[in-house]
Amino acid sequence: MKQVLISGAAGFIGSHLCDKFLEEGFYVVGLDNFITGSPKNIEHLLERKKFEFIKHDITLPIKFHSKKIDLVLHFACPASPVDYLKFPLETMKVNSIGTLNMLEIAKKYNSKYIFASTSEVYGDPTVHPQTESYLGNVNPVGPRSVYDESKRFSEAISMSYFREYGLDTRIIRIFNTYGPRMKANDGRVVPNFITQALNMDNITVYGNGNQTRSFCYISDLIDGIFKITSADNLKGEIMNLGNPEEYNILDLAKIIIEKTSSKSQIIFKALPEDDPKQRCPEITKIKKLTKWQPETSLKEGIDLTIDYFKNHI
Repeated sequence: MKQVLISGAAGFIGSHLCDKFLEEGFYVVGLDNFITGSPKNIEHLLERKKFEFIKHDITLPIKFHSKKIDLVLHFACPASPVDYLKFPLETMKVNSIGTLNMLEIAKKYNSKYIFASTSEVYGDPTVHPQTESYLGNVNPVGPRSVYDESKRFSEAISMSYFREYGLDTRIIRIFNTYGPRMKANDGRVVPNFITQALNMDNITVYGNGNQTRSFCYISDLIDGIFKITSADNLKGEIMNLGNPEEYNILDLAKIIIEKTSSKSQIIFKALPEDDPKQRCPEITKIKKLTKWQPETSLKEGIDLTIDYFKNHI
C-alpha cells in the first residue's frame, strides 16, 4: 500500500487532498498544528483505518518510523492575506524551516516531493497570462512579502534538493482556488463576497473592481494535483495549476449577488498595497504533461460554494 504524508492536512486544500488519496487507496498521514486549519475539516476521517493524524508544527523536528513514505505533499502555510498578515513570522518559518524539514523527510525515504507554491510568486505581473518562465514582479519588503517571498524561497530550496540530491521535486503554482471548507472569514474574495451577500451586508470591492482573477474550483485543483503526483517524468518540473477563465472582481460580486438573491450593495475601498492588477495562469504546460484541464465553470462552482456557506455561517 502506498503511503502519503500531507502537511497542512486540516486546511482547505489539504483536507480535500486527504479525501482524494484515501479514495485512491493510499495510507494517509496528515500533519497540522491548526494555526489556520480546522479540526472540523478532517473529523470525518478520524475513524478511517487508513488515516493517521498527527498534530505537529512542521517547523519543529519530527521522526517517522515508517519503512517507506512514497509521497510527501507540503501544503502547510497560512494562505489568505488575513492569515499571513496575522501570522507573518509563522508564515516565513513554515516556508523556510518547515520546507527544509519536509524536504529532509522526502530525501530520507526517497519520496516524490510536491510543493504547494502560489501564483503570488509572480507578484503584480507585467506579463499576461503568466507562464512558468516568467520571473515575477514582487516587492521583497512589502507587507505581502512574508508570503510571496517565502514561497519563492521554498521553490529555490526545493529545486536545490532536486539539483544536489536528485530528489523527485515537483512544484505547483496554485492560482485562486475556492469551494467548500474555506473559512467564512478567510479574507479571500469568494468567501468574502458570499458571506457578505448571505448576511445582506455591503459587498466590499477594493479599488475600482477592474482587477482580474482566475478562479479554480477545488475538485478541479485536487484532480490536477493528483495527476501531477501520478505522472511519470515530471521530476524537477514547475507547473501552473488554475483555471484560465478570467473575471474582474466587480463582475464576480454581481454574479454572487444574483445567485444569492441578496439585497447587498457594492461599496468600494482603497486597493491594498501591492495587490496585483491581473492574475491568470497559462496552463499549456500542465495540459501537455498530464492531460489535465479544469472542468467546473465559475457559475457551477459558485453555486456549490454558496450551498456550503449557507450551512456554515
